[in-house]
Amino acid sequence: MSQPTRTGPPGPALRVVVPPAAPPYGLSDLPLRLDMEVTPMTDQDATLRLREICLSLPEATEKPFGGHTAPSYRVRDKLFVMSVEDGRSITFKAGPGVQEALVGSSPERFFVPAYVGPKGWVGARLDADHDWDELAELIEDSYRLIAPKRLTRLLDDPPAGPAAPHP
Repeated sequence: MSQPTRTGPPGPALRVVVPPAAPPYGLSDLPLRLDMEVTPMTDQDATLRLREICLSLPEATEKPFGGHTAPSYRVRDKLFVMSVEDGRSITFKAGPGVQEALVGSSPERFFVPAYVGPKGWVGARLDADHDWDELAELIEDSYRLIAPKRLTRLLDDPPAGPAAPHP
């Protein structure tokens, strides 16, 4: 039986590429085959995932920083996540001690970024093996440090849906 093959540069972040003639049901319904092509996550995949996480936060907007073209994310025009031009890393604000803990425990994934590092911001390499749930939590923490309290409360207590009619 053949083993899965990898295309592109070696990297730990992998996704299964489903052949174009795949049936119209979900990926979880497909049988796992060892001969399916496996490819590393692309910069575009990371950018899309980052966009999804950031724009799910209340009043978050995407707007490049300064004269750059890379996406950056803001709340009320204050930055909470910046991505670099090559799409391989981001920086985000962190609370006291978080930068030292992340960089100290996983220097292959996290780093102290230039310029904003002394202010507690953390860099994350998107081309490293990441737990995207952990990154989403770190991004939400950054948002909470920047956003007005009224908006952060929406994360804890989302507005209720329409009230149920009284009988």
